[in-house]
Amino acid sequence: MLIMAMERDQRPWGMYEVLDEGQTFKVKRIEVKPGQRLSLQSHENRSEHWVIVSGEALVTVGDQQLQRRANEAVFIPAQTRHRVANPGTEMLVFIEVQCGSYLGEDDIKRYEDDYQRVAS
Repeated sequence: MLIMAMERDQRPWGMYEVLDEGQTFKVKRIEVKPGQRLSLQSHENRSEHWVIVSGEALVTVGDQQLQRRANEAVFIPAQTRHRVANPGTEMLVFIEVQCGSYLGEDDIKRYEDDYQRVAS
């Protein structure tokens, strides 16, 4: 069965595509280029479950630093600061399942960002 992406977005760190979504969930496939990382961020209205598909991930969840590889997962509770980085030489690919009452891309608070997207 072939799943076609509903939405695809290129970012400076890589890309994401939305695979499925409903009123209280969204499923994304995310690619992070080698040596890149997403912003340190939190979400008010959603939690996230990440399952690593390929590559290496260095994940920050609150005050913890976790290393994850293919077939390993991490849970990020709502309102928790988090970030993923690709310290490896291959593309990092993971599936993100968002669960919550609001799943809009504007439910993001950035604390640090390598691409100057932190609001002053």
